[in-house]
Formats: sequence, C-alpha cells, structure tokens
Amino acid sequence: MTSRRQLKAAEAIREVVAASILTELRDPRVQDVTVVGVKVTPDMREAKVSVSVMGDEKQQQLSLRGLQNAAGFLQSKIARRIESRHTPRLRFVIDSGVQNSLRVGEILEQIKRERREAESQAGVASETAAGDPTDPTSPPADPGQPPDEPTA
Repeated sequence: MTSRRQLKAAEAIREVVAASILTELRDPRVQDVTVVGVKVTPDMREAKVSVSVMGDEKQQQLSLRGLQNAAGFLQSKIARRIESRHTPRLRFVIDSGVQNSLRVGEILEQIKRERREAESQAGVASETAAGDPTDPTSPPADPGQPPDEPTA
C-alpha cells in the first residue's frame, strides 16, 4: 500500500519533471513528451517516471535517451522541491496507454464507418428487392398481398 508521503512525493516529482521538461530542458531529442505518472519506492531512493511520447518507436527511444541524459539535471530540481533524506534516482519508462487509447478510438471509428456502409447497402438492397410501388411493372413487395392502390 502506498503511503501518503509517497503519494505527495510522487506528485511533487511529476510536477517538477513536467514543468522542467516543458520550460527548461533544451535537449532537441526530448520533444512531444508528456509525464503521465510517477511511482516512488517506499525508501524514496528511486522514482519510476512514466512518460508518453508522440511519434514512432524511433522518436520514443530517442526521447527516452534524452530524458535519461537529463536525469541529473531533473534530480537537482527535485532536490530543491521535496524535503527528503534522499533525492530519488529517476528512471524513465514509456507509457503506451495514451497511444493505445488513440488506437482503440481509431478502430472504433473504423467499425462505425463499416456499419454505416453495410446498413446503407442493406437499405439499397431492400429497396431494390421490394420494387417501386408507383411503378406498375414492378412486382409487389409480398406476392400474397395485392399491390397498393394509389390514392387520389
């Protein structure tokens, strides 16, 4: 179970890292990075920082290396913010949850489009099979029923 102290430290670390990446980090490798969450070990010696990187696998790995190289700088920022005997050593990991949710959204949109297309094709097919009631040469919808008589 995570203690209140760990939760507060994790949130402070998340805020410091996110703000520093956005405003102070000048590494060109670190682009389109979002800090998703932080988990701190009970002894406060390590912090696992989950980040989401928009881009392909190559861009993600490049950003991850840039973040690892900037870990010392980010740890110094954290040391000023949290009061702890130890400044946590940062370990960055890619969180693919955001990309997975975007992919699920794309799949759902594709399914919706396919259903709409199938329904519209089924509608066209049923209209063609039923015939046109105003056309006297077209067969009635149900052969057992007399054709509808036009109203005047």
